[in-house]
Amino acid sequence: MIKYFTDKSGNHAFKLESTNGNTLLESISYNNKTDLEQVAANLTILVTKPLLFERKTNYKGEFLFMLKDDQGKVVGNSKLYTSEAGMENGIKNLRNIVVPNTTSTP
Repeated sequence: MIKYFTDKSGNHAFKLESTNGNTLLESISYNNKTDLEQVAANLTILVTKPLLFERKTNYKGEFLFMLKDDQGKVVGNSKLYTSEAGMENGIKNLRNIVVPNTTSTP
């Protein structure tokens, strides 16, 4: 489920949530709502491209991923995960929500 919102600065963003309400991906902020809607519309293409997912570990050893567009610009960030397996499961869940019945490849 995708939820659109406007932050206190007046910028537009979205959160993509799992069926149990966990945030899988939060977009970066956009000044223009049209740009945000275009990114959201392209999610079905972006999530099927494994190379557009960048996996990271923060200084506390927590895992997260970023989704990028075809030009390499970050379009959204995941929540923090305590394990690499949890992060990979988050990517799989994101793909299955955006494009149901997708066969995930790492």
